[in-house]
Amino acid sequence: MTTITLGPAGTFSHELAMKLGCTEISFAPTIHSIITAVARGEGDGIAPIENSEAGGVGETLDGLSRYPVYITAEMYMPIHHHLASQVPLEQIEVIYAHPQTHEQCSSLLESWQIPVMHTSSNAASALESKKNPRAGAIIPALAATVYDVPIILRHVENNHANTTRFVRLSRTPGPCGTAEKCSILIDPSADRSGLLHTLLDVFARRDINLTRIESRPSKRGIGNYVFFLDYAFTAAAPEALAELRSLATVKELGCYRRIGVPP
Repeated sequence: MTTITLGPAGTFSHELAMKLGCTEISFAPTIHSIITAVARGEGDGIAPIENSEAGGVGETLDGLSRYPVYITAEMYMPIHHHLASQVPLEQIEVIYAHPQTHEQCSSLLESWQIPVMHTSSNAASALESKKNPRAGAIIPALAATVYDVPIILRHVENNHANTTRFVRLSRTPGPCGTAEKCSILIDPSADRSGLLHTLLDVFARRDINLTRIESRPSKRGIGNYVFFLDYAFTAAAPEALAELRSLATVKELGCYRRIGVPP
C-alpha cells in the first residue's frame, strides 16, 4: 500500500512514515493534494491535524470536510525544529519556514528580527535556503541531513514538549470494533441561541467524553461555522449520533486507535 505524505523528502510527515515502517512512500506538495490523492484511491495518507503549540491544522480539517476520506489511525510525534544555514546567525538576512513551523518557533524568530518567508513544507524551506548563501531555514533534523544544510542552532521551538498529532487517512473507514476514539463534523442548519449547548448536551447526557472540539468557517459567510468533535468511543455513541442528526448535519470522519511511534 502506498503511503502519501507531505513532500519533498525530509518533512515530519515523511519521517513519521519511515518510523512506522512504510516502504512505499509517495510525496505530495500540499496537505490538500494528499487528501485528494487518498480520495482518488491512490493510497493512504499521513497528515498533521493538531499541534500542541499552534492548534488545529486548518488545511487538514477543511479537506476532511470536503472529501470522502476517513481517519483510520492517529499518531503523536515529538516535534523539534532547528535553525540551519550556511552562515552564522548574525549573517542571516532571511529565514524560510512553513507557517505552522513559524508559529511553533515564534519566540526566537521574533527576537532575531529577521524577515521570515513562508514555504509549503519544511523540506521546501531547506531547498529555498540553499538558493541564497545568506539565508536560513527552520527545519527538522531529517531535512537538514537530506539537503545538506548545517544545523547552527538546535531546538528553536517555543516549547520543548512540542507535539504534533498526525492522522492516517483512508478512502474507506476502519473497523469500529477496536476503536478508542471517533471524529465527526457537525454542520448546524442555522445559528440560534444555545445551539452549541444543545449539541454538546447530546454527549453529556450519555456520559461520553469529548476529547476535542474546534470550530471552522463553513465557507458560507461570516459568522457561520462548522464544528469538529473528537469523542471517546463507547457503546452509547450510535444513539448519540442518531439524536445529533435530528439537530444538525453530521459527517462521520472515522473511528480509530492510536498507533505508537518508535523513537
